[in-house]
Formats: sequence, structure tokens, C-alpha cells
Amino acid sequence: MRILHLVPIVFTALPLAAFSRSNEEGFGPSAGDREFTIAGTGGNDKDFDHGSLGLSASYGWFTSENWAWVIRQSFNYADLPGDNVWWGSTRIGGDYHFGTGRLRPFIGANIGMIYGDDVNDTGIVSPELGVKYYVKPDTFVYLQTEYQFFFEDADEIDDNFDDGAFVHAVGVGFNF
Repeated sequence: MRILHLVPIVFTALPLAAFSRSNEEGFGPSAGDREFTIAGTGGNDKDFDHGSLGLSASYGWFTSENWAWVIRQSFNYADLPGDNVWWGSTRIGGDYHFGTGRLRPFIGANIGMIYGDDVNDTGIVSPELGVKYYVKPDTFVYLQTEYQFFFEDADEIDDNFDDGAFVHAVGVGFNF
């Protein structure tokens, strides 16, 4: 079963959760808070042979101190030999945040669409993990990685897992 590919991701995130315990009060969101992030993004194929740069933003809301539901939008541009292309993706998802201190690892998943020039408009599913570090009670820097795999029909999701692409983001976020 292809879901076993996610086991290393989960076991990478769990040790980060142990470090996220802190006695610092007042950092991070409360239930009902909103979140806005903006990031520079980079993407590459699964073999790290080809890449691109872009901009990504998200808007989310916390239903508890640990659960966030998000909408993500990304735009990317590549200057290829003989051609310039753009593409974007729109996704919705959920993330579970570990801990209550300044350091907040998270793990989650999203689903959405990818579209643009020279891109087969198709669905995407992405397991994801990352870490946020609160530099102020409501401001954080973060690092996030998704593994996007593509599908046109639901029966293709499991078959296409090995043909996915990593998408990375480093950015800043705000809770309000």
C-alpha cells in the first residue's frame, strides 16, 4: 500500500513534537484565531533535477489550539529554454500542530487543483509537514514541505503516488 511511503514523514515530525514543549505562555493561536502566511516557494521533481520559483499565500482558521483549516494559493514561474511558463495551484487542507510553545511542528494534508501554461489541469493530493517558530506572540517564521501527486480520476490517486513532486515553502505568518 502506497500510504506506507508516509511513515518516514510521520516519524520525522514526532521527534520535533517533543522539542515543541515549552513553558512560554502567550505564543501561538487560540481556538477561533485566523492565520495569514506568505512565502517564497520552490519546487522540484522527485529526483531534484528540475525546479522553479514562486509565491505562495494561505489563509486559515484554528478550531482549537492544535487544528488549523487552510486555503492555499500558489503561483509559479519558470524561464525555460525557448519558453516561459506559469502555473498555479489552489488547495484546501488541515494541519495538526504539536505543542504550545514557540516551536510548533505540524503535519497535515491538502487537496486541490493545479493549472496553467503547459500544465495538464488536474487534481492534486498532498501530505505535508512543517515547523513554525514564533518570534512574537502572534508572528512566526515557517518551513513547510508538501509531496504533491496528481490525478484526473479518484482511481488514479494510488497509482500516481510515485510520480509526484516536492513543493517547499519558507515564509512568515501572522495570527489575528
